[in-house]
Amino acid sequence: MKKSDETKRLFLEQLKKTPIVQIACEKLGISRASFYRWKVEDTTFAQAAEEAILEGCFLVNDLAESQLISAVKDRNFSAISFWLKHRHPAYKNTLAVEANAHHKDAPLTLEQEAIVESALKIFSDEG
Repeated sequence: MKKSDETKRLFLEQLKKTPIVQIACEKLGISRASFYRWKVEDTTFAQAAEEAILEGCFLVNDLAESQLISAVKDRNFSAISFWLKHRHPAYKNTLAVEANAHHKDAPLTLEQEAIVESALKIFSDEG
């Protein structure tokens, strides 16, 4: 086995633990340019790198969720609030719109259109 093949294998293992290219490069003493050159030259490596990064992201997500659950158990209000807002439908941020439409067929004025567009932009930015 060539040294570069072994380095690539070790690099992929590192990405599975920490899915950050710069950190994996530093740990193995290779340049980012080498990594990106390998991806261009070796499609099998490129695919394996993407899979390793995804696997690493899943690992970090599991670790983060574990820490969040520990914080909830420790009665950390911010953690409790975060969990409920993101995992329980009754606590999700919602937008309620009430209208008194006397003229349901009348077109909106330019000012009304601007207000609606602004509200929709704010709502979509929060999502």
